[in-house]
Amino acid sequence: MNQRQDVWSQIKGNPEVSVLILGGGINGTGLFRELALQGVDCLLVDKSDFVAGASSKSSRMIHGGLRYLENGEFKLVTESLRERNLLLENAPHYVAPLKTTIPLFSWLAGLVKSPLVFMRIPVRPGGRGALIVKFGLWFYDFVTRKNRRTPAHFLTSKARSLRDIPGLNPDIVATVTYWDAWVTQAERLCIEMIRDARRSNPNCRALNYMSVTGARHDTVTLTEQATGDSASVRPRIVVNATGAWVDLANAALGLTTRFMGPTKGSHLVVDCPELYDALGDRMIYYEHEDGRVCIVFRFMDKVIMGSTDIRVADPDAASCDENEMEYMVTTLKGVFPDLRISREQIVFAYCGVRPLPEAGDDVTSKISRDHRIEAVEPDDGRAFPVLCLIGGKLTTFRALSEQAADQILRRLGLARTCSTEHIPIGGGRGFPAGEAQKTHWVDRVAAESGLSRERVADLLSRFGTFAEEYARNATRQSDTPLASMPEYTVGEIEHVVANEYVEHLTDLVCRRSLIALLGQAGPEVLKELAEIAGRTLNWDQAREAEEVVLTAQEVQV
Repeated sequence: MNQRQDVWSQIKGNPEVSVLILGGGINGTGLFRELALQGVDCLLVDKSDFVAGASSKSSRMIHGGLRYLENGEFKLVTESLRERNLLLENAPHYVAPLKTTIPLFSWLAGLVKSPLVFMRIPVRPGGRGALIVKFGLWFYDFVTRKNRRTPAHFLTSKARSLRDIPGLNPDIVATVTYWDAWVTQAERLCIEMIRDARRSNPNCRALNYMSVTGARHDTVTLTEQATGDSASVRPRIVVNATGAWVDLANAALGLTTRFMGPTKGSHLVVDCPELYDALGDRMIYYEHEDGRVCIVFRFMDKVIMGSTDIRVADPDAASCDENEMEYMVTTLKGVFPDLRISREQIVFAYCGVRPLPEAGDDVTSKISRDHRIEAVEPDDGRAFPVLCLIGGKLTTFRALSEQAADQILRRLGLARTCSTEHIPIGGGRGFPAGEAQKTHWVDRVAAESGLSRERVADLLSRFGTFAEEYARNATRQSDTPLASMPEYTVGEIEHVVANEYVEHLTDLVCRRSLIALLGQAGPEVLKELAEIAGRTLNWDQAREAEEVVLTAQEVQV
């Protein structure tokens, strides 16, 4: 019996569970870990793969939210900066400081409009000059002054900026540089939180590809997508952490709500050496003529650029269309007027749906990115409350999880046993700080495992200190490089498939690795990966071929 079948059998044999969490994105997995560490038994389910929604399709920014200051959201920015610093501490294997430069085209722009936006007067944001930006960055530096993990901001003259950034628009008056952070693998961060929860509390269980197909009095019916097999669970509390799908998930529970007003944000991954070289070690954070704030930065050997902000009615139907691609390429011309990106240089495009609350504002950028918890109390037809997690962003998942957990603990009559503020996540535990310590760690693990230094360094970058667990069990035969993609090995792929809830080839390619994101999921790669996954998961040749076709459709640009 495999792990999934074992969990499914446990549910059928004992349907009682304290907390049922719907949604395996950053908020759902964060809450799962939070409750597990408090000793609460939980069941986490997702109708698709874990992290298949917005959490794997974001800008990959871990940031305070400089733009939110214009909306007067000082509390949100303060919380975000605090959580950013905690992630730099607790997940250093995936989260790192990111130098960020803003091109400034005016000294005084925004001195009239920004205060109007701040006072909620209906005007479209835009035209932020040096003085307005400097005020925001002063607030950034002030908030983090007692726990500074990144340098303070600084202004650079026009002449120096044009020398430092080749091809930058000569119409600038100056640039300003500050630091936020970025996450390389938000997908793996979620998977590691699930694994952390399971290790700390075996009474916590997780299943992907599991739909809610009904609710009645004290039970919720779950149906396995692959087999159609159903079982009922009896939760004391249900948490709806499905993001943009909150109202749809509530409907499956028999509830009618209108909490969400989601928007889609699309991004491009491009292979453009000229842009890559011009960016250097910085992200460019810039404003388009329509007031939309955009980003462009190096990601591994490619460049990520984005994003859009468009209302959507059906989050399942959201995708990055050709108009959005053209828009994002067009915005870049305002920063690098002579640089051209061809359609062939776009190696991947993705679209995430932001879990924004329902709001009447026509300007989507003005909708709050803050979070809250809406409780739907029990009634005559339903014995359990449903707590809905509304809004939020990648950076603040721990804070929202903590707040939700505190409400749940009160309802269960339990006391908090620990804080997650300073508990490392997954492979961030014991992660070497600084290059000297990293070199020592790599040397030690290479000597003990027999793997090359280069191989151990690659594993460390992908798995953090979990790399040691793999390296310790690797053999020369299992660690054979893939024929189609030598930077990965057969044993590594087998390890991920067997231990990280992989059910489909898309899970492996899109959410357990960066293979799709970096435009590496070509036909030969997919075929070889399907064969390895097939051996591990007992697929026949027809299933392997089907998985290749479905994955190719998902990753095509």
